[in-house]
Amino acid sequence: MSEDPIGIILGGKPEAIREARRDFERLPIDLDAADDPPPEMPARQRTIAHRVSVQGPGTFFGKATRTLTFEPTDQEGWWFDRTDLPDSLPVRVSIRNVWTTGQVVSNIVLRSGSPHNYVRLVEHIIALRLGSKIHNLLIKTDSGDPPLLTRYGREILEVLDSAGVKEFDRPVRYCTVKERVTLGGARGDFLTLAPFTGKAPAIRIDCGLNFRTAIGRQRIRFPVNDRHFRYGSEARTNTSLWKMLYCKSIGNLFADVRNLGYNRDNVLIAGRFGYFNRPKLMHNGKSLEAAWHRSTLDLLAALALIEEDLFVGDVISYKAGHRLDVEMIRLLVQHDLLTPVDF
Repeated sequence: MSEDPIGIILGGKPEAIREARRDFERLPIDLDAADDPPPEMPARQRTIAHRVSVQGPGTFFGKATRTLTFEPTDQEGWWFDRTDLPDSLPVRVSIRNVWTTGQVVSNIVLRSGSPHNYVRLVEHIIALRLGSKIHNLLIKTDSGDPPLLTRYGREILEVLDSAGVKEFDRPVRYCTVKERVTLGGARGDFLTLAPFTGKAPAIRIDCGLNFRTAIGRQRIRFPVNDRHFRYGSEARTNTSLWKMLYCKSIGNLFADVRNLGYNRDNVLIAGRFGYFNRPKLMHNGKSLEAAWHRSTLDLLAALALIEEDLFVGDVISYKAGHRLDVEMIRLLVQHDLLTPVDF
């Protein structure tokens, strides 16, 4: 590890980043699994053996039923295919195809070609690219609005498990950052990536949150292995009570919000002093659901946007979100800051 915990600053004010780093280091560690073993990774690329699907209410059109169908493919990478747009080509999961990270609802939206050829809120799906050990996958969707599943990525993982695997005679490729880099935001947030060290491919995450709600201050450290990934993959996104009330009242005036499928089962609602529904992923009497969601689904979704190789290395996140995540990956690709790693 570099002696400088920040490394090269890619954006943001240096003193603000250093102050945020000091605040992060003062966070108590709620769960420290940093010494757990790394995952066992296949040497050859894999796809699923059989077609499978999952279905649920729409994310942005909660009264509509949406279906995702997962199919094997020999094309490298993960792809979305809008079956309702037969003249459009599949959209590759890539930083080059990120359209926006949302406005009222923060989310990663992918688009390619026609402005109609988009898929919203893909982060809970594409994060599985780094946790499922499925390297090549075609995801067919009947709209740009994927289903909002109560158990999030865990439900999709179990469906993919049922499909079996098919292996290709092509090696899995990995990459890491050439040196430690940090990107700072405007609200005391930062994201740091550090080069891979070790003998087996792994991502090690150190994730801190600091909310002015019941979520409060949380910090977890762990390697992304099968046990941790599966545990964290069912963590729901969180929202504040005022934002939930906004969506259910004034938000009804706006097309992007009025049909939003959020409810008390599929989103964690945090008030100032307590939760308004039952939190999950308890540890020592404290819910770490928000930290698990941030680290297992949001962060890995951003890293999944590196299309050619799978990222390995250390990730430190404090108070960051989709915009900072996506900007980090864009800068890494734009400035050629990634390098292959051989195992």
